[in-house]
Amino acid sequence: MTINLLIAPDFAPERFAGWHMLNTLLQKKSGIHIHLLTPASAHEQNDLIQAQNVDIIYDNPFDAATMIREQGYRAVARPLGKSDEMVIAAKADSGIVALEDLKAGCTIAMADNRDVKLIGLRLLEAVDLLETDITWKVTETYQAAARNLIKGEADAAFFLSEVYHSLSRLTLSQMQVLIESDLSDISHVLLVKESFTDSEPFIDALLSLKDTAEGEQVLQELGMSDGFEPMTQEDGEFMIDLMDTLLD
Repeated sequence: MTINLLIAPDFAPERFAGWHMLNTLLQKKSGIHIHLLTPASAHEQNDLIQAQNVDIIYDNPFDAATMIREQGYRAVARPLGKSDEMVIAAKADSGIVALEDLKAGCTIAMADNRDVKLIGLRLLEAVDLLETDITWKVTETYQAAARNLIKGEADAAFFLSEVYHSLSRLTLSQMQVLIESDLSDISHVLLVKESFTDSEPFIDALLSLKDTAEGEQVLQELGMSDGFEPMTQEDGEFMIDLMDTLLD
């Protein structure tokens, strides 16, 4: 039996090798042959999910809520101590030094990532900016959003915090942080398709990674040194309710 494991594309590039290390170790610990899928964009991710059976997905909580409601998935685990935070940044020499400097009609660049967008919009409520007040420049990657910002093609850009802080020193020197979220209670989750009935060996292997030196090394590569914790059905329902609150 071969299963497909898809990793949502919103992770820092230096984590790429870590996901392959994780895949290799999970195969070893679970005895299941796992095919790793690492789409480069949200569009490619959607195409992969439509084109083939994806048994397991590591995804942001907003998209995960949709997958649970509409695609027959359940949340089984999430990383401990690794919340999803986002950065709103401006070009360093643009004269925009605070959120208050962003006005209706401004252009914001961002990768196609719904959770980052919704958190960012919540932060912009403090300066009375709504989604309809903004011209959105959606890019394939966060790196492309940074290039747009530095070229002056956008007034600000949204980033997943981990990705922002992983950008090159040269890139970071040309931008400045206007605000960084500190929500703490939103994180990516691991989803398993309800039709994948033999998922327990995989889940057990994932949750026990921290119990071995080999597993700890992989978790360090992923920036998840505390490992994963299990999620109940109630945890999944709470996550969906929280996403609905942010959408309201």
